Amino acid sequence: MRRVRYTETGGPEVLRIEETAVPVPGPGEVLVRTEAIGLTLPVVRKVREGGLPLPTGPGGEVAGEIAAVGAGVTGFAVGDRVTGLCFTDAFADFALVHTAMLSPVPEGASAADAVALVRCGLVALGAYEAARPAAGESVLVTAAAGGSGHLAVQLAKARGAGRVVAAVSSADKAEFARSLGADEVVTYGDESWGAPVDIVLDAVGGELLSPAIAALAPGGRIVAYSSGGGTIEAYDLLVGAKSAIGFQMALIARERPELMERWRRELWELFAAGRIRPRVDCELPLEDVAKAFGIIESRANRGKVILRPV
Repeated sequence: MRRVRYTETGGPEVLRIEETAVPVPGPGEVLVRTEAIGLTLPVVRKVREGGLPLPTGPGGEVAGEIAAVGAGVTGFAVGDRVTGLCFTDAFADFALVHTAMLSPVPEGASAADAVALVRCGLVALGAYEAARPAAGESVLVTAAAGGSGHLAVQLAKARGAGRVVAAVSSADKAEFARSLGADEVVTYGDESWGAPVDIVLDAVGGELLSPAIAALAPGGRIVAYSSGGGTIEAYDLLVGAKSAIGFQMALIARERPELMERWRRELWELFAAGRIRPRVDCELPLEDVAKAFGIIESRANRGKVILRPV
């Protein structure tokens, strides 16, 4: 089978496709014949900045059909259509996924739907819940055209937000953001981000943290779920009695699996009802993995970027 690997950190140019044997699932694992693979900005950053022993392969979201199951696996069988997250070697014809990170794909949903919806949707929904929103509150979403952000806009509307503001990196993404249901669209360079909001869901971090906190109304909350780092000045919180909340999906997966399962069910219910729709920016063959990484790193995407092994 084919898989993507890298032996040094760097940009898309370090990625290589190699031939290797099909892996065998261990205890608690299943082997998924991948039909769609999702790429996220944190994965791109990890390839560039490091963090895993080398050589290795990028992790990511996968969807496809179970080809084999390991010892002790219950609730899943060969032939089931599933989606899940694996932390290495996701970009391959076959991927190993632990059942703790696995969920079934319902009838009527494609592999692309599953990859675009489940992981990014879990992050978006979890970040929104971390803010403890009340009905009618206003929400601003940064990176609103990205994989998680475009779902966060839709989820805020579906959950009863009174006003949703989409913050995007450039004006050419405004029409896409409005198509998601955003009431207003701003760009990062705008002098003002409009009337203050109760909640900011921030997937960017870095230098954007200051204007994001400035966009909060007194008593507002910012939920930071970006891998982009950055510093929050305590004074910026104090003057408006504002709060900063960190959200990490991995912590929920480890310590609150029942909560993650509830969120999964809600996402699929909203999808079935037509209240949220994952958007796919492009679907590329596995051979174009470097191109896909470039699209994500340049933030050129509108929705999810997906690789297709077949």
